[in-house]
Amino acid sequence: AEVSTQSTGMSRAIKVEGKVRTDICFPTGFMDVVSIDKTGEHFRMLFDVKGRFLIHRVKKEEAAYKLCNVKSVRTAAKGVPVITTHDGRTIRYPDPLIKVHDTVKLDIATNKAVDFIKFEPGNLAYITGGQNCGRIGIITHKEKHPGSFDIVHVKDSVGHSFATRLTNVFPIGKGKQAWVSLPR
Repeated sequence: AEVSTQSTGMSRAIKVEGKVRTDICFPTGFMDVVSIDKTGEHFRMLFDVKGRFLIHRVKKEEAAYKLCNVKSVRTAAKGVPVITTHDGRTIRYPDPLIKVHDTVKLDIATNKAVDFIKFEPGNLAYITGGQNCGRIGIITHKEKHPGSFDIVHVKDSVGHSFATRLTNVFPIGKGKQAWVSLPR
């Protein structure tokens, strides 16, 4: 199995985020898109309900973008506004309405923010850490705890309500409509 993995990687058939990767140990993270051009297959890295990575097959149109959670909004050299995302990207001149914890829809080819989802009650969110990692639900409300962790309450499709830390919540859609296809 190791030989075929090595030869597949070295044949330049695997692309991660649109770039050819020959290192078989190249890391992928949440929302990353992995493409195999020879077979025309595209996959997105998501979490299953037990918090493990899940390889979810997507269509070619959906493989052209990914969602990125905004970790910081700041001003760089010469007064250029920039945002930093959960996967380490820096995007210059973003929409001024984008704040920390919002999600941007990023066009992988151009590395530009095409659209964004505000972090607000009523939007669909994916939980990316903690005991509820991998669960999906609607944000109901946010509790502020100065000096401690802010808590977000989320209600899933079955009607169960649960709470998690603000940093674990990743908005993935406006209202109940997700911007990425989800596993069953």
